[in-house]
This record gives sequence, C-alpha cells and structure tokens, in this order.
Amino acid sequence: MSVFLGIDIGTSGTKTLAIDGKGKILADNLQDYPCYAPKPLWSEQDPEDWWQATVKSVRNVIKKGKIKPNDVKAIGLSGQMHGSVFLDKNGSVIRKAILWNDQRTVKECDEITKAAGGRDELIKLVSNPAITGFTAPKILWLRNNEPRNYEKIRKILLPKDEIRRRLTGEYATDVSDASGMLLLNIAKRNWSIEMLNKLKLDREFFGKVYESEDVTGNLTSEAAKLLGLTTDCIVVGGAGDCAAGAIGNGIVGEGILSTSIGTSGVMFVYSDNIKTDPSGRVHTFCHAVRGKWHLMGVTLAAGGSLQWFRNAVCQELFAASRKKKIDVYNVLSYEAEKTPAGSEGLFFLPYLSGERTPHADPFARGCFIGLTLAHSRGHLVRSVMEGVTFSLRDSLDIFENLGISIKQIRATGGGAKSPFWRQIQADVFGQKVVTINSEEGPAFGAALLAAVGAGEYKNIQEACKATIKIVKETKPDMKTKKIYDKAMPIYRDLYNSLKDNFKKIGGTK
Repeated sequence: MSVFLGIDIGTSGTKTLAIDGKGKILADNLQDYPCYAPKPLWSEQDPEDWWQATVKSVRNVIKKGKIKPNDVKAIGLSGQMHGSVFLDKNGSVIRKAILWNDQRTVKECDEITKAAGGRDELIKLVSNPAITGFTAPKILWLRNNEPRNYEKIRKILLPKDEIRRRLTGEYATDVSDASGMLLLNIAKRNWSIEMLNKLKLDREFFGKVYESEDVTGNLTSEAAKLLGLTTDCIVVGGAGDCAAGAIGNGIVGEGILSTSIGTSGVMFVYSDNIKTDPSGRVHTFCHAVRGKWHLMGVTLAAGGSLQWFRNAVCQELFAASRKKKIDVYNVLSYEAEKTPAGSEGLFFLPYLSGERTPHADPFARGCFIGLTLAHSRGHLVRSVMEGVTFSLRDSLDIFENLGISIKQIRATGGGAKSPFWRQIQADVFGQKVVTINSEEGPAFGAALLAAVGAGEYKNIQEACKATIKIVKETKPDMKTKKIYDKAMPIYRDLYNSLKDNFKKIGGTK
C-alpha cells in the first residue's frame, strides 16, 4: 500500500495526516505550540517548536494508523504564509520567526513602495502592494532594527520551508508560498531580480522555487530516523496554507471559490490566467496547480473574532459549558439564531488585528457600532458572525468586478461546521453555499500534492476529482438576503467614517 503524508505547520499547531492512494484518511494528529507577543501587535514563534511538533505528529500518525515505514512514499508540506525564518552560515535560527499577523512593519512597507517607484509600479513588479503581513517588510525591519542579526543572515525561509530544510537539507520553496513574500515575479513564477535589486537583497538569501507537486528532495537519514520513515520517502514542493487548503477543497478549476473561516478568513478563487487588481485590494498569487494562478482576499480576524468574544466576554459561560461537556460555540450560535437578521442595527467591524482586504490597514480596530439597551448577548454574537461575513463579501464583490464568474462557493474551516454560520454566508453572498466530504483543509491538500508528486495521479485535478465530493448545500433565504444587501453599504461606510480615527488611536496623528 502507498501512503502519503500531509504536514501543515499552522499558527496554533502542526497537523499531520496520512492518506492512501484513494484519498482515504488513515490517521491524523495535531501538536500545538505557543505564539509570542513581545510587544502589542507583534507576533512571533520559535521554529524549533514547529520541528518538534512535526516529529511528534508524524510519529503519532505512523503509530495510530499502523503504517509501515516503507509504505510512506511522499510528504507534502503546507504552512502559515509570510513568516520569516532567518538562518546563519551554520543553518542555525538567528531569532524567533516573525509571523503573518505581525503588524510592526508599517514604515518598511512605505520604504518598499518608495523603492519600487510607487504603489502602481510595485503592483506591476510583484502583482501586489506592500502590506505588513508579507515577508519582504519583515526582512527590511530586521535590517533597520536588528542590524547585527541581519548581518548574520545567509538564508531566509518560510515556515514550511524551514521544516523542509530539516527534513531534506534543501533550501527551497514553492510558487504559491513564495508569492506571499512580495519578492516573486508572479507572472514568471520565479524570483523578481528587479525587486530584489531595488530592495538591495541578496538573491542567495532565497532557495530554489518549485511547482507545488515537484520533488524537492528525499528525507535525510537523520530525519528518517527521527520520523520513523525511510530515506526513499520524497518531499514535494507543497504549498502555502491557503493554496493547500484550496487543493484540499478541490478549487482547481474555473468558477469555483472557497470561503474559509478559521482564525483568519480567506476568499480564494482559481484563475487560468494571471489577473491583478490594479488597486491591490486582493492578492494575486501563483496557485498550487501547475502553471495556474489564484486571487485571494483575507480577513485577519474571522473565526478569531468569535474566539476573542468567547474568551473575553463569555468566560463564565465557557467554564460552565466545559463542565457540562457542551461546546460553548453551539450555545452562542443558538442565542444568535434567536435574534433577527441584521442584529437590529448592531454592526461589528472585525478589525481586531488590523485588516488586509480590502483596506490593507494595520491601524484598523475592531468595533461594535449601534449598541442599544435592547441588545443581548445573542445580538452581539450574531453581529460578529455577520461582520466577519460582510468582510468576506468585500472580497467576493471585488472578484466579480474583475470579471471572474463565480459558479460555486465551497465553505470550509470552523465556520463551515456551523449550519447557522453557513446560512449567514449564503444569505450575505446571495448564493448557494456547499460543503464537501473533506474537512481537513491544508494538510489534506498537501497530502494530495504528495500523491501527485509520487506518480499516484497524473495531475492535481485528477487527484481532486477522485477524492472530493459535495455533501451538503445551503441555499440563500431571499428575504434575509435583502436585509443584508441593505446593511452592506452601511458596513462599508463605517470603515470610511472611522479610518482617520483609527490612525489617531494608533498614535500616528
């Protein structure tokens, strides 16, 4: 039997799963680790934690699935995008990795835009504007603020590619993950030498760029021993978590869009050809499908907004629910469902971590607006769900304005597990929302890429067709849709009314 592993190095933990040649999941395991915030709006992790979690999760999957080491033919990697791992000449990590949700690089984004000759020129070079989440601003931040550490740099890797280095000894990345560094020529699917020169960055800092299903190396004898596998096991390019999640959801053809509500929220749509938003409101990246692209909009605090509400406002309810072995989210969802659509004039702006799409504003802040004495906890919960979904619709509307036809929306992530939140999505989007048989997301997509790389399938489209099926459909309620259509312009105007005050709150005016 041939077995393929998908390893997803996430922000909250590393997940490994094993599938057979038909896509059946044999076993999975999650190992968590901490995230550090040494200053407000900073976010860091220790790459050693990722590696230890990888070793533990792989070994647990092999044991749990009763998998023979020789049966594991290939590993696919996925992981949180944009993070920066700085390595010295000995291959040692110089400092903690700076993550995708870190907001310290506002000045560096301005520096990059100026070096490129302005925002429009930057978008022409790398198909995207400079935002704080991307990798290039983090590199410049290190150069500007920790020059001694910068002088030590010999290689810079993304999170999943640091794990690849530990597995194979190779310095490499894939086109989808590299797209989020702001250093890739998205059209040519390789490093932008012009951009590197403008930023005075050494090309040797960066590894070779592969397509996502290409073989990047074999396990070293040391890694194979640690994992309980063999050196015959190959490691393929893999993909950033958004592209890998899209593979795991079958977003490999025209007209299909995925909406994912996890910690962050992602609207992801496939494109046969490269399409760039001239305003830079959504991202244009290389897809994990060979020679194809995708557009993506991101809400930084999607499910994270509801998690914040649970932790900050509902501590007693959370504790009581745990004692009764009841999911507190089910309780909150029940309360929200009892309140009217539109939350009786209550709006929530989900900008708890700043925002990316469509505003690219690190100073944006979360808000409840419209509170009255008549509002209950259920109204608050529903407004959080609605506000997150309004934010996702911002991306959907941009895609459609760029001429991309959306024929099917596939809901994934924690938000897709809630029938109530799926209904809100269908009503806000005004389209049918479907779910699929796989709920494993990036790890499953990475495993499918591994299977393609090992020759189990001809290409990733064939792999997805063989393994992914639609299981549920949620149709929009047209009366509720009308309520949300009226609320959407108000939601958008609230940001415009508050954006200058957000900057004042952030201390920049």
